[in-house]
Amino acid sequence: MTEERPAGTPVLRRMNRAAVLDAVRRRAPEPVRVAELARLTELTRPTVAQAVEDLLAAGWLRQVAPEQATVGRPATRFSLNGRAAPVLALDVGPHTVTAGIADLAGERLATIRRPVGRRGARHLLEAVDEATGAALAAAGLTAGQVAAVTAATPGIVEETTGRVLFAPSVPGWPEIDLAGRLRARFRCAVTVENDANLAALAAVHRRAGAGTLLAVQWGERLGAGVVIDGRLHRGAGQAGEIGFIRPTGDLPDPVGDGRGPLERAIGAEAIVDLARRRAAGRPESRLARVTDAAAVFAAAADGDPMAVAVVDQVAAVFAQAIAPAVLVLSPHAIVIGGGIARAGAVLLDAIARHLANLVLTPPSVELSELAEGTVLTGAIQLALEEVWRDTLAGC
Repeated sequence: MTEERPAGTPVLRRMNRAAVLDAVRRRAPEPVRVAELARLTELTRPTVAQAVEDLLAAGWLRQVAPEQATVGRPATRFSLNGRAAPVLALDVGPHTVTAGIADLAGERLATIRRPVGRRGARHLLEAVDEATGAALAAAGLTAGQVAAVTAATPGIVEETTGRVLFAPSVPGWPEIDLAGRLRARFRCAVTVENDANLAALAAVHRRAGAGTLLAVQWGERLGAGVVIDGRLHRGAGQAGEIGFIRPTGDLPDPVGDGRGPLERAIGAEAIVDLARRRAAGRPESRLARVTDAAAVFAAAADGDPMAVAVVDQVAAVFAQAIAPAVLVLSPHAIVIGGGIARAGAVLLDAIARHLANLVLTPPSVELSELAEGTVLTGAIQLALEEVWRDTLAGC
């Protein structure tokens, strides 16, 4: 019979270090004292002090100047050394690539945006490389210092491999092994994920409680991420592809156009087209000169009757398209991110009004305060989670 032995000192010290580091992380960016860490971890002060010493030596923590005390000697405080494990996030879109670098505490070190010169996978890769290199330079980092990478991409992504299986907005994109290219360059954990799924993770992270959430990423294209009880729902792999919902009366997909029916009906470009058609023959109208969806929403907010009618039409189409999903999932909230999230109350109120007539229990309809930054925020969050899993397991 084998005799069980208690965990040895090295194992206990590793567990203590993990507990202390996790406590510092949860208080970040606020510095914390040894006494506070002892209370948070329920470890003795000498044990915490030893763990802090180990973490300082390993580069995970840094010492912060003590607060000025009126009585007695001020206590030394400690915080995360953010540059111990910086992460890279990429928001790869058909027209723009955004690269963001954050430190261990989630503080942004750099954000770089680069336009995609021409349509196609090769040009998109060039923008990815350019944005990534510029972000590293701006943060003062090398590729070898990056601890984890998360790339957001349009299309359907295979969860186990990170391969893009279907991306009609970028011709040739499924033939590119983006995950493999990034792993070869960075030699660290690399995750490639659908952009709407990452937007959903960002949205749920900013909300109290888990529940069920439908996070819509709405710009020129439309996609959604589904979160159930705080966990991303993938289904068979295509959950959330709402851009391919076919609104009533929609026309067949034009040849060579990769957009889905709902995207062609109420995407950002379609909203501008609707406004211009509404203003046809009325050159004095504000809508005759609009160049983007934001101008349409601004005109509606100012009470322009034609703009109000356009927004109401867009809201009605969106509500009719999304109502079946609301009836099936019964989400607590619909959170809209992307460029359309800057539309304001004029769109929000119209969607809520139309949706109330189509479902049994209308969910809350909200605009993400992150707007176009929602996807990048979700990518940073996922990369940091990867780092923390490895760090807390191995420190």
